[in-house]
Amino acid sequence: MTAVAAQPPAQRVLLGIGLRVGAMACMACLSAVVKWTGSHGVPVFEIIFFRNLFAFVPLGLYIARTTGFEVLKTQRPLGHMLRAVIGLTGMVCGFSAVQHLPLTEATALQFTSPLFMTALSALLLSEKVGRHRWAAVVVGFLGVLIMARPVPGQIDVLGVALGVLSALGAAGAMVAIRQIADTERGPTIVFYFTLGGVVLGLVGASIVGWVMPDAKTLALLILAGLIGGVGQLLLTEALRNAPIGIIAPFDYTQLVWAAVFGLVVWGEVPQPLTLVGALVVAASGAYILHRELRRFSARD
Repeated sequence: MTAVAAQPPAQRVLLGIGLRVGAMACMACLSAVVKWTGSHGVPVFEIIFFRNLFAFVPLGLYIARTTGFEVLKTQRPLGHMLRAVIGLTGMVCGFSAVQHLPLTEATALQFTSPLFMTALSALLLSEKVGRHRWAAVVVGFLGVLIMARPVPGQIDVLGVALGVLSALGAAGAMVAIRQIADTERGPTIVFYFTLGGVVLGLVGASIVGWVMPDAKTLALLILAGLIGGVGQLLLTEALRNAPIGIIAPFDYTQLVWAAVFGLVVWGEVPQPLTLVGALVVAASGAYILHRELRRFSARD
């Protein structure tokens, strides 16, 4: 007789959903700050430096109050390095994409990450991917084409390419995390990724040139780090309170937040094709999650 896993109480599930929605609001706000500071002359690597440096403030407080700093001991330094390289490549592309695209469109392209993760899991981890999930991947990329509007004169090729590469980097980072998650805890992985971001941002900014921000821009750069760190912790806490299958669909609320920031700050009105394509990609990602959860349930 198969044991049934205990379900978390409804209050914790609601809390998990609330934390996930809050995390998505933080991520959308971070993207808005990245777009604003970039449009005011701050190079991408300098933004990455501030985003990761000040993320240590909430991350350090979280580690001190929960696991303690002994969690920073690691058995997989090379695994953390690989995860950081892949993830930070995606961050560079993602931060660059929001400089070229409307905020809603850049955010929608991030939703292709589950599609790439399915393909990478099959290629790199030799996981069996059935025809249903492959079909969802194909449909998802059709959604990308709808968003990209491949009509001469109407497509920002560089922006779309950067957005897709960002999603590919995020998917690759998740695959790398799965390879070290058997020995490494969540705070450990986040800490070394953040440390890698500080190093990359500092080195990159020293090469391309450091721009001294004014007081307002500096305040927003610091805010980017704090918001990014808080958003990451909210994601972690959401998973501690509710199953991934319940809270993951709320990731798509980031698109709503992005649309609000884009409209209020830049007067961007989402194009109908962007919204249609985003819905197609979101539905594909949700279906992949559904099939993935069914596959793991069948193992229990």
